[in-house]
Amino acid sequence: MEAIIKKRIKQVIKGDQDAFGEIVEIYKNSIFQLGYRMLGNRHEAEDIAQEAFIRAYVNINSFNQDMKFSTWLFRIATNLCIDRIRKKKPDYYLDAEVSGTDGLTMYSQLPSDSPLPENEVESLELQETVQKEILKLPEKYRSVIVLKYIEELSLNEISEILDMPLGTVKTRIHRGREALRKQLSYV
Repeated sequence: MEAIIKKRIKQVIKGDQDAFGEIVEIYKNSIFQLGYRMLGNRHEAEDIAQEAFIRAYVNINSFNQDMKFSTWLFRIATNLCIDRIRKKKPDYYLDAEVSGTDGLTMYSQLPSDSPLPENEVESLELQETVQKEILKLPEKYRSVIVLKYIEELSLNEISEILDMPLGTVKTRIHRGREALRKQLSYV
């Protein structure tokens, strides 16, 4: 996969815009999910994803091709999310509702393998609760928790994306988990 991406990047550098469209298709869902998990708002996540791809395209010449493109792109998106969080009021943490529904969030749209509706509802309620509590975490813990447990990135990838030492990443994951555990114990 990474070889295909590197080939497309070389094509983009030569001026082939369609090649970048293919890169967007490959990563658009992951970048949107990262934005949604960090911001808790579908519209803001869409804006962040779009801005991340625009910045990646504009700065493609500065991309170090010895690195993984996905790490670079996630770093751009993560930084945009952090900037957005810092600009927002700290008490604005609402899950976006799906338009045309009565108060349903994106969690209600997730497919379930569970045949029992009760289990599905319990699972959705738990996911909503955890997501709400993640959104209450300080930004420095929220970013590492989302990258580690939602995006399932390795510690090294998180370290590269956030441009911080591996030890700091481990500490923040531990402290973020503890803070989340404490918050969830009150729910």
